[in-house]
Amino acid sequence: MKQIIAMGGGGFSMEPENPLLDSYILNQSPKTRPKVCFLPTASGDAEGYINNFYQSFKNHQCEPSHLSLFRPPSRDLEEFIMDKDIIYVGGGNTKNLLALWRDWKLNEYLENAWHNGIILAGVSAGSICWFEEGITDSYGDKLEPLQCLGLLRGSNCPHYDGEADRRPAFHELVASGKIQPGIAADDGVALHYIGQEVNRIVSSRPAAKAFQVFYDNTLVEAELKTEFLGASERDNKVMNE
Repeated sequence: MKQIIAMGGGGFSMEPENPLLDSYILNQSPKTRPKVCFLPTASGDAEGYINNFYQSFKNHQCEPSHLSLFRPPSRDLEEFIMDKDIIYVGGGNTKNLLALWRDWKLNEYLENAWHNGIILAGVSAGSICWFEEGITDSYGDKLEPLQCLGLLRGSNCPHYDGEADRRPAFHELVASGKIQPGIAADDGVALHYIGQEVNRIVSSRPAAKAFQVFYDNTLVEAELKTEFLGASERDNKVMNE
């Protein structure tokens, strides 16, 4: 089963006290202690980011590791990737991420992993990288379209509610035809794809949502059903008060 879990924002790097999305990702593996590998490429393999990953995931039932392209763990990166159950891609500069992955052939290894049932996940840059196109600030001065890996059809916009210019920029790009229609995710939202279809949309924040954005004589923003992962805990608390 081919799975991708694309987060608009959230996870350990943005919500260190809220493990709902990271737990959700881990729970999609049938393994009791899945091997989860963090790819911090988009951040330039920032040491602080890597340390935060380990500090967070040591609290989960999993076997954490990371892959640094500046300090490769092995000459055989394909074997290293294929030994994992979950690949978790961090945020940062998506353009640089794609350039480095292609130079190291990591894009090919990740696609092969996807076809072989290894779960691909990520936040921000680690979300848009899986789509045909994404909206990115990788160039520095404004938000622009970026051609990505194309494992998932359409375009993707993360941080839809978290950064003031994301929503209007995505609307303008879709309406003008500069980027193809796609799906936008608020911070705290994860889009869970099985194959090419969205199987489930979940969130770590009660009000966070996802939207289908397309142009049909006018710009259309259609809200998608989003399930708050903390609902059962919240309802149980209310019932016990």
